Amino acid sequence: MKKIEAIIKPFKLEDVKDALVEAGIEGMTVSEVKGYGRQQGHSELYRGAEYVVEFIPKIKIEIVVSGDDYAQKAVDAIATAAKTGKIGDGKIFVSSIDSVLRIRTDEKDTEAL
Repeated sequence: MKKIEAIIKPFKLEDVKDALVEAGIEGMTVSEVKGYGRQQGHSELYRGAEYVVEFIPKIKIEIVVSGDDYAQKAVDAIATAAKTGKIGDGKIFVSSIDSVLRIRTDEKDTEAL
C-alpha cells in the first residue's frame, strides 16, 4: 500500500479531484495548510499599509492506494492537473503504508481501502 501526499495551489483542487476520479482513484482527505518553499512569502498592500505574508495558503491532499500501479496513476493525475508551470505548483510525496484498519468494520489492509 502507498500513501500519496500532495501540496498544491488552492485553485487547482477541483481539477486535481476530477483527474483522480477519472483515473479511478476514490477517496481522499483534503486539508487547508500554509507553508513556503522557494517562494519565501510575498508582500501585500492592505489599506495603504504593506505587510509580509510569510506562509502561503496551500491545499494538502492525502490518498492511500492498494499498490504501485494505482500510486503511479494518482501521481500522474495530480502532477498533470496541478501544473501551472509557475513557482509554487507544489510537491508530491509517496510513502509506504504498513497497515490500515477500518474502524467501523474491523477490515484490515487492502480490504479497508
